Amino acid sequence: MTKTIRELAADLAAERLTSVALTQAMLARAEAHRAEGGHAYVSLDGEQALKEARASDALRAAGVVASPLAGIPISIKDLFDVRGQVSSAASLALTDAPPAASDAVAVARLRAAGAVLLGRSNMSEFAFSGLGLNPHYGTPRNPHDERRVAGGSTSGGAVTVALQMAAGALGTDTGGSIRIPSAFCGLTGFKPTAATVPLAGTVPLSRSLDSAGPIANSVDCCAILHAALSDQELSTEAPRLAGLRFGYTADFVGAGVDAQVRQAFDAALAQLRAAGALVEQFDFPELLQLPAINGGGGLVAAEAWHWHRELLEARGAQYDQRVAARIRRGQQQGAAEYLDLLDARAHLRAIAQQRLAPYDAWLMPSVAIVAPEVAALEADDATFFATNGLVLRNASVINFLDGCALSLPCHDKGELPVGLSICGLNGRDARILAIARSVEALLRER
Repeated sequence: MTKTIRELAADLAAERLTSVALTQAMLARAEAHRAEGGHAYVSLDGEQALKEARASDALRAAGVVASPLAGIPISIKDLFDVRGQVSSAASLALTDAPPAASDAVAVARLRAAGAVLLGRSNMSEFAFSGLGLNPHYGTPRNPHDERRVAGGSTSGGAVTVALQMAAGALGTDTGGSIRIPSAFCGLTGFKPTAATVPLAGTVPLSRSLDSAGPIANSVDCCAILHAALSDQELSTEAPRLAGLRFGYTADFVGAGVDAQVRQAFDAALAQLRAAGALVEQFDFPELLQLPAINGGGGLVAAEAWHWHRELLEARGAQYDQRVAARIRRGQQQGAAEYLDLLDARAHLRAIAQQRLAPYDAWLMPSVAIVAPEVAALEADDATFFATNGLVLRNASVINFLDGCALSLPCHDKGELPVGLSICGLNGRDARILAIARSVEALLRER
């Protein structure tokens, strides 16, 4: 049975387990996964991880325990700086970049919390896809069906957690890159309000939309990791569901949802109603403007082009060409178009404040479809881009609104995983984590 971070911490405290033994077990699974052709990790740092685990055990023996993460192995997405390592963002174009001189802020905070860093997890190149395909380092496969994608861009991170090769994963989310792989792999993923976790020391995708957060096995795991990453303790005590007011919308995020996702989502809504929550449909027609707003590539393409333009000129042939094509769309945007995007975002955020004001949280399917099969995506560009757009659609709304959201598994046992997203506006992180605790407990009664 998979244990949560708090359960592992209790085992360490009771001396039923050591950090060295836990780290060795997870490294062994990771090595076996790699030997079987798996691609969850770009690189493992076993020697350093065991050194950190031994140090953690020694500190614990001396009565020093920094946090519930002390001695707990965590995987790090391959776009965060770890001192002495190259941050390649799973791209060949950066493999000969100099090693990082210092840790990214998020990584430094995990170290300060006592976490053991196991290795660098695989991802969509430069984090620019919701599907997780990577032609350079291999595509991490879905643990529930290896014919299917794990979801991106934090694909490897999700697989490390799902296959117990890490107790949690540090990821990023620009348009769903934490919540999509969480939904596809049956995990819990939290995209915080972007400003809560500094992004210094990461390879950026979009300065306006990027955020950093955890993928793990429970809401509590995500809350523990977010406390370390944000350097703040939030009050996330679970409220009673009875009387909470949830809203959901059929326009945009509710359209084109496949049958299995629809069934799981509707069942979750029914459970919430049975528990005494008020679950109401509301209209948010302004979301239908998003395809036109982002028709030229949106903020992601514009801001990615700004960062990549010199590297593309020098090493464009080494990029995943699907990623390069999406980045180059930003070249076509001028200053006026970019400012139009910022204005449209501000306008939609103001409307969202009004639409969501009556609700404790906004519910939506994390992804409109279950995980698609890899083969069709690899074989055809049109299929890849159409599927990628649909997979990103729901989750990316929250990034555009600068909100926060947590994805919970809501599927029946034996079914392909489906995620339920519990969403809030900017700064509502504590409330969303608290509500998610209550919803998680209810869904686990199935």
